[in-house]
Amino acid sequence: MWKVNPFKYNRRPTVTVKTGNLKLGSDYPVRVQSMANTDTNDIENSVAQCVRIIDAGADLVRFTTQGIREAESVKLIHDAIRLKGYETPLVADIHFNANAADVAARNVEKVRINPGNYIGSIKIGDNSDYTDEEFAKEYGKIRSRFIPFLNICKENNTAIRIGVNHGSLSERMMNRFGDTPRGMVESCMEFLRICREQDFHDVVISMKTSNTVMMVQTVRLLVDEMEQADLHYPLHLGVTEAGDGEDGRIKSAIGIGALLLDGIGDTIRVSLSEEPEAEIPVARFLVEYTAERMDAGEIVAVESTKYSRYEYQRRVTHAVRNIGGENVPVVFADKDGGFATIPDYLIVDNHVLSTTGEKFPVYEADYIQTLLSDDASVKFLKIQYHDLTPELIGILNDSKDIVLLLSSNHKNGVGELRAFFHTLLNANCTVPVILCREYSENDIQQLQIKASTDLGVMFIDGFGDGIFIENKGNITVEAICSVAFGILQGTRVRITKTEYVSCPSCGRTMFNLQTVIAKIKARTSHLKGLKIGIMGCIVNGPGEMADADYGYVGAGRGKVSLYKKKECVERNIPEDEAVDKLIELIKANGDWYEE
Repeated sequence: MWKVNPFKYNRRPTVTVKTGNLKLGSDYPVRVQSMANTDTNDIENSVAQCVRIIDAGADLVRFTTQGIREAESVKLIHDAIRLKGYETPLVADIHFNANAADVAARNVEKVRINPGNYIGSIKIGDNSDYTDEEFAKEYGKIRSRFIPFLNICKENNTAIRIGVNHGSLSERMMNRFGDTPRGMVESCMEFLRICREQDFHDVVISMKTSNTVMMVQTVRLLVDEMEQADLHYPLHLGVTEAGDGEDGRIKSAIGIGALLLDGIGDTIRVSLSEEPEAEIPVARFLVEYTAERMDAGEIVAVESTKYSRYEYQRRVTHAVRNIGGENVPVVFADKDGGFATIPDYLIVDNHVLSTTGEKFPVYEADYIQTLLSDDASVKFLKIQYHDLTPELIGILNDSKDIVLLLSSNHKNGVGELRAFFHTLLNANCTVPVILCREYSENDIQQLQIKASTDLGVMFIDGFGDGIFIENKGNITVEAICSVAFGILQGTRVRITKTEYVSCPSCGRTMFNLQTVIAKIKARTSHLKGLKIGIMGCIVNGPGEMADADYGYVGAGRGKVSLYKKKECVERNIPEDEAVDKLIELIKANGDWYEE
């Protein structure tokens, strides 16, 4: 049975899945895809956008397929791009309409279904539990409807993606398992068992949520469940509703990158609230960057039994001033500047400066004895994994005024950093650790992706009491610092700005998503710590923004519904009034303050 090796890149072996002429999984490259946001029934514009996405480098293109008409339209799109000489497989995206899935399976190379809404649910009331009989009854209903669909796929050599979204988990699974990774995993496994029973194996799996921590933990749990069941289907990775700009790139790189570094993932989509072709270069760069670890050697370390891959548990550390302990992770910078959010410390001339002007020494590992004789209240020690001897661990255990500045030059830096932390866990060493990484980038987007991939996974795993991104290229320190705070926010360990959960848009979107996001951000970006969901339609909206403070959801053409937490408080507001109404709602609940 395959298992993640935290200290060595080890890609998960899978079966090969054919999607048209494209092969997924096994030893084939990680494939990159996007989703059109045109009206699927608008053939001309859909074909034009599909071509742009393919020309940008996509291996697959997905279209929303709400009903029979869209399932027939996607064939026209398919035939049109074939006439233009493109062989790229198309994917039909199905929600709520199993009949549309049957039609689409005859028309395109792949169909994506969502177990949470493939067929209707048995409604039993908000406060009732599903009995075993009721639970089994709905499974029988699913099975009887799903098998004919699989037979159509067999006849037409059509692959499927079983795509579980946190935002549309079925009432039945929510009732039995709660809003948990376990519920998402079981929702998927039910459909996989039917696939195996029916000897159908052209299957790809996805488990998506806007919460990067939950997304990573859920996929890890699913993979282990599949391995135990001797199921080896490829995985599609994505952070849904990641947003746009810097936030969208950081969140996507954190979630997708963490799993790619685990050796998990055979196709990816970076879901940005931007034009779909803009997703492709980001995804390509992420795949290429993580693949650099493939030929890196194994780092020698012992995995700690105190660590769990399936639930977030921050490593226990003692506090040194405001670093470690119960304090939120801190941010370091190497220059002063006009920061939107001020870093907690600066590193200048081999000293650490606090925001109050205090100055603390920084020592190399070779000078540990000099450090011990220093009477400074806080002492910073630069360190790498090879410096971590039993003798040094003993010193760290006896000292309560040392903070480590941890870096790695190893090709598999994540593996080496993990080895460091697992060694500390095994030694019960509670010294606080700042994660440090040096780059030489001139492109801010590339820095966002690299730093989020390298450091984001560490915070998801519960490691790190601070972050220091140093860059030798031509990027301002303000921009670098913004990336650092973005990584902490994207891993949910420190919230310093307004968070927007926004969908990437598709043919179901009820308004111009990019315009609306810009309007809402312009009015609310000063509300630090507030979380606002901006969703184009009802399909995944309320679910994905379940932990948002407020929600703005497309309810129909030109209509918007507003949410407070999970509760819809105002329905079908004219779009030209909706942003003002959102502001009024925030004010009415006491969450507004002036800039």
